[in-house]
Amino acid sequence: MNVELKEIWDNYPYAVTVSDVHGILVYMNKKAEATFDKWGGGDLIGKNMYDCHSQTSRDKMEVMLKTGTSNTYTIEKNGQKKLIHQAPWFKNNEVAGLVEISIVLPENMPHFIRG
Repeated sequence: MNVELKEIWDNYPYAVTVSDVHGILVYMNKKAEATFDKWGGGDLIGKNMYDCHSQTSRDKMEVMLKTGTSNTYTIEKNGQKKLIHQAPWFKNNEVAGLVEISIVLPENMPHFIRG
């Protein structure tokens, strides 16, 4: 990753985690490290993300890795609503791992219909 792009993602205001195709965490930005601090923060890099997830979640990740599909949903945790978007990343046109972006949603988020 070039220096400028790394700085952009390191300081992106929402949690970004990246794994390889085996589930090993290869990148966490500063927000992700802070979000997962009580589980090890940046020390989670090099660890397997499957160890932190339920079997249902692991099954969904396996499907995304095999099919190249994404998974998007919302959650509420500790009084915060979040949008979770998980999608594969590719290298040489092959699935190389997963990216997860977790965005805290405002309480009164506007919704627009365009078209």
